[in-house]
Order: sequence, then C-alpha cells, then structure tokens
Amino acid sequence: MLRRVVPLLIAFVAVHVTVAVLGYQQPNEPMGDVYLVYEPWSRCALFGGIDVTSCTRSTTWEWPGITEKWIYPQLAFVPMTFAWVFAWAIGYTPAWALTVSLANLVAFVILVGKGRSTGRVVAAWFWLAAILLIGPVGLYRIDGITVPFAILGSIWLVRRPFVASVLLSIAVWMKVWPAAILAAGLIVVRRRLSLVWGAVAVSLATVIPVVALGGAPFVLGFVGDQTSRGIQMEAPVGGLYMILASFYVPGSEVYYDGGVLTFQVTGPGVEPVIAIMTPLMLLVMAGVAVVGARKLWAGATFVTLFPPLSLALVTAFIALNKVGSPQYYVWVFAPVILGLMIDRRRWYGLAALTLVIAGLTQWMYPMVYDGLMATHPAPFPVFLLEARNVLAIVLMVWAIVRVVRVPVGRVARPGDVREFVTGRRTTTVTATAD
Repeated sequence: MLRRVVPLLIAFVAVHVTVAVLGYQQPNEPMGDVYLVYEPWSRCALFGGIDVTSCTRSTTWEWPGITEKWIYPQLAFVPMTFAWVFAWAIGYTPAWALTVSLANLVAFVILVGKGRSTGRVVAAWFWLAAILLIGPVGLYRIDGITVPFAILGSIWLVRRPFVASVLLSIAVWMKVWPAAILAAGLIVVRRRLSLVWGAVAVSLATVIPVVALGGAPFVLGFVGDQTSRGIQMEAPVGGLYMILASFYVPGSEVYYDGGVLTFQVTGPGVEPVIAIMTPLMLLVMAGVAVVGARKLWAGATFVTLFPPLSLALVTAFIALNKVGSPQYYVWVFAPVILGLMIDRRRWYGLAALTLVIAGLTQWMYPMVYDGLMATHPAPFPVFLLEARNVLAIVLMVWAIVRVVRVPVGRVARPGDVREFVTGRRTTTVTATAD
C-alpha cells in the first residue's frame, strides 16, 4: 500500500512547511503567541531567580501555574519547554513549529498505518487539508499540539482505553477542550474504569509536583481566569456587539484586555451575557451528554454514537463559549477524523463544512484581522467573522441532530470495529442456512 502512504507523507511535509513559512509572511503576527508569550514564559521559567513577567533578575523563583495564577493548565509548559531542544540551533519560533509538526507526524503515521483502510486514508487527507486551510494559527498555538493527542486518544479508546485516557488527560492539562472527547468516551466506552484510572494517574502526576512546589492555590487557577473573562470579539456570542460596534452604536466597541492578552467586545447589556454564557455552555453540553447516555442505554454502539457525540460536545464548547480564539477551530479536526475513519460517506458533509470553517478562519485571522482590532471594526471583516461563526453554530446543531438520530437496538458489524481499531480492511462473510 505504498502508493497510498508515500503521497500522504510527501503531502504532510509540504503542508507543514507551507504553513510554517506562511506564518512569517502573513500580516498581524500569526506567530505572535510563540515569540511574544511562549518563548519568554519558557525562557524565564527554566531559570530560577528570573521574573517571568519582566524577564529581569529576581530574588525569588517564579513559574506561572506554580508561583502565580496562569491562563493555561500546568502541562502546557511541557511543549513550551521541549521546543528548547531545537531552539538552540534554529531559534525558538521555528523550534515550536517543528515540535508541533513532530507531534502531528506521530499521530499521522499511526492514523494512516499501512494505508489499508480507505477511511483512515480519507481522514488523513482531510487533516492535511484542514491544517492548510486554517493556516499558521493552527501551528503556532498551544492548541495545535493537543490535536494529535486527541486523535490518538480517540483511535485507541476501544483497544487501549487506559493509554487513550492518559493521552487525552495530558492534552486536557495543556488545554481543557479534550475533556469533551474524554467525556464522550466515558459515556460510550464500556471499559470506563480504565478511562477513569488514566485520568486520575495523569492528574495526580501533574497536581502532586505542583502542590509540592507550593502551587496549591494555583492548581486550577486557569478555570477561574477563563470564567471571569469578558466576551472575546471572535466568539459567536459577540456577533451582535461586533455589528453594533462596526456601525458606531454608542457604548459598543472593541478593546484590548492586557490581562488575558486578547481583544474583547462590549456593548449594551453585555454583563448579563457574560454571566450567563458559561452556565449555558455547560448546560447544553450536559444535555448532549444525557442524550448520548440514553442512546447508549437504548442499544447504540460505539461506532455510531462516539463520533457525533464527541463532535457535538466539542462544537458546543466552541460555539457557546464567550472566548472564541481562531485556533479553537482545530479542536473540531479530531472528531471529524474519527467520523471519516468509521463512516466516511455519512461524514463527508460535516468534513466539508469543517474545511469551509477552517478556510474562513484563516481569511479572518490573520488576513483581515487588523480590520477587527479597531475600536469600531470595519464592516467586511465583521461580516466574514460572523459568517464563520454562523457556520460554527450550524456545525454544532448538525452534530447534535446526529446524536439525537443515532440508531438504537442494533449491533455494529464486527468488521466495523476491527477496521477502526486496527486500520485493516475486513471482509464480511455472510452465512446462509441450508
């Protein structure tokens, strides 16, 4: 099956090199988080006695998430510091791109396998197209490195649930979103105890050292920081305020919040909206989880239920979030890849919509982002942003409908499960009575 694998590997290299180079060529600093945030954090925190805020000598050792509150979970420092393995030779920003690319390569090779499964090959081509369409923001953000963990964790949920849980939990402690996939697994996978033990093992391995170093007050600091934020201008819920701000409606405007390093939007009645969005998001996600659990109880199978359930939970996490950074849309890649692996014909539409969303995301950021950052943003960039947001809501609704319509009382063909967990095509044998 080299005729399938070799072109995929060549395309993998070409796509990652292209996206990495685009980061240097496109406007509005698509690599900004890497050299403005990740590099100073990791450079300073690696050396005791340096203030990570100002990078000046200090009499005390400081490390975000341990000695002070941080916007990310503590394991986000792992890839940030790992990039220094290559940074001495090529610089930190290329080293970060290389780190994410290597993580993607591991997941990509396992996904493709020997190229025997058409579903896996289609999913691999989709992933490459999605990386190219979403552009540098998918490579030069911490979210990008969580995607391969989520993909591998999803692939191994059936055969290696403990390993899958470990991978997903590591990703959760880098960026919270893979918790949605882990939650779907806890609902659908029969060997739930293995998933629980995997999550507990990773959490203890993360929390105990943090507490031992005096970071107990900041272990979950990222949770409070996120819930107390305002409405990010890219979030779907901020759409109305962005439109009002673009038409100079009094009280509606875009502003920069230096505390969370992002642009937010405000307008009439914004405070109640800020207060209700997180509870609403959690309520919808809980409702989707309940529907999924009822489907499983009624006889739904892993192959029919897990992909749409994980997609529904992930898209709800995005579409109903008051934070809506462009890189969030890489989260969708993992559930869609699983759907294409298992039942590609039913997932072509969802995959196509995901690619459109990815392309609009790159067009919005970084290409026309400067038009959004003004106090009163330009109408066309706002239109582009809200078109993307509407499609994100459509994707969420579509995924939820898929969950609601999952057939029950049926048993999946053994060949379906085997191809999913092994990557090998199976032949169905039909027995007939004499």
